[in-house]
Amino acid sequence: MAEISQDSGSHKKGGKKRSKKIPSRVDMTPMVDLGFLLITFFMLATSMIKPQTMEIAMPSNKKVDEDQQTVAKASQAITLVLGKNNAVFYYYGKSEGAKVLKTTYAADGLRKMLLEKNFDVAKQVEDLKQEKVKTKMSEEIYQKRLTELRNNKNAPIVRIMATDDANYKNLVDALDEMNICSISRYAIVDLDDIDKALIKDMNI
Repeated sequence: MAEISQDSGSHKKGGKKRSKKIPSRVDMTPMVDLGFLLITFFMLATSMIKPQTMEIAMPSNKKVDEDQQTVAKASQAITLVLGKNNAVFYYYGKSEGAKVLKTTYAADGLRKMLLEKNFDVAKQVEDLKQEKVKTKMSEEIYQKRLTELRNNKNAPIVRIMATDDANYKNLVDALDEMNICSISRYAIVDLDDIDKALIKDMNI
């Protein structure tokens, strides 16, 4: 048992005996227990903190054969161009002869457009969330079914392009809208010559 004691025994002073006092002591055992409790608490608390990351699909430098490439239907393709002053431009289908439209990052702007294009999948995902709450579905089964819904072949495929005038927040907002609208097939790509010409015509 850990303790700190102080001897206050008898002393002679001037030929007189002083009365004996009981030595005082401090028991340090509870402090040791408290130390181990604090260490255990911090070990458990830090293990529960997990960093939140966002998965981003980036273009690969590897050369892929033409027969191995995933070809999207023109009706499924959406291209977003992030411009200056928090503006976002988009068009459907192929770049050639595309009609470029302008919107904002507000809920009634970019999100409304994406939800309209991905309405069926977004509706099924919302129904799955309600089913999870009602049936107390396990997280493993929920994530598996959620992945299957988001990977629907009829879901839109989004290309995200950022100009030099766009800021980092614009890109983060666009990626957030992908998750909110249950769009899993998207990628950040560089501006090609055709898109640069479209941007020049729009004075983006």
